[in-house]
Amino acid sequence: MSEPASGSRKLALWAAELAAEKKAEDLALLEVGQLSIIADYFLIATGATGIRVRTISDHLLAKLKERGLAPLRVEGYREGWWVVLDFGDLVVHLFQPEARELYRLERLWGRAPAVTLS
Repeated sequence: MSEPASGSRKLALWAAELAAEKKAEDLALLEVGQLSIIADYFLIATGATGIRVRTISDHLLAKLKERGLAPLRVEGYREGWWVVLDFGDLVVHLFQPEARELYRLERLWGRAPAVTLS
């Protein structure tokens, strides 16, 4: 497989910054493109409550929309337990703490290289 496009990496890093602006915790960025055709990157983050998860989601959706990027799919928003924002090359997973512990995506995708976030 080829290297992920630099544009998808920039998008993933920017999305991580945006999530952090709204107090997302324990951010992890995984480069899954070598392991799957689903996406190039997974951004995984925790929001302390369902309200916080939706706030982070709203911020990401609004800021990316300003740049002309609309999600292909949004799942779980109403419940705020585990929200998935699918932007094609980037899939954002926003969890409440209990959901993140339950699903443990980092373990499931443990072979994917982690990208260092500043």
